Amino acid sequence: MSKNREKTYTSETTDVTFDPARCIHSENCVRTLPAVFDVGKRPWIQPDKASAEAVARAVTLCPTGALRYRSESVPPEPVPPENTLRVAAGGPVYVWGDLLLNDHDGEPLARETRLALCRCGASGTKPLCNGAHTDLEDLDLPGSLGDGGLRDDGSAETTLTLQPKRNGPMIVTGKLTLLSENGNTTLSGTRTALCRCGRSSNKPFCDGSHAREGWRE
Repeated sequence: MSKNREKTYTSETTDVTFDPARCIHSENCVRTLPAVFDVGKRPWIQPDKASAEAVARAVTLCPTGALRYRSESVPPEPVPPENTLRVAAGGPVYVWGDLLLNDHDGEPLARETRLALCRCGASGTKPLCNGAHTDLEDLDLPGSLGDGGLRDDGSAETTLTLQPKRNGPMIVTGKLTLLSENGNTTLSGTRTALCRCGRSSNKPFCDGSHAREGWRE
């Protein structure tokens, strides 16, 4: 996404790219493979400290897509067989699958397998999350699912298209499963509109609050 900010860390077997604009410090990489990912060292990513297979496994646990790998000895990251969205309490909507991210005008920005969508309205890298929600006071981003926001029109489209409407919601189309944070609530369908302004009373779904309150993006 932000190619001008990406950094690449290399070894004889594996290259790891890191996009700091997409990192929200989930720390999955650090917990999974501390020999390679250690913020106390410089460089903080040292892919030569583990096998290419181990590095690839750790990279794919990054929920935002901030980390990627390239290796001649390890196959490319597989595309998840299903499109899944999970709502994080106090945080973004995490998305995994065969993803096509468009701009406001419907022009393709990127093909992805994992990313995190901003839903507080304050990210500097919208429509993606950059962790701005952690600096907001009195933020209301529940991990539960609202009512009636996911439709099923019978489409068999397996690519999940995500397109932010200018000054409006994120339109998501394609076969998908939406999960609450704890996984106790599951909804399936093919089309939804997700709140991006942080003001909806039916989160994670849009209820038109962006228009009533004049939210702009």
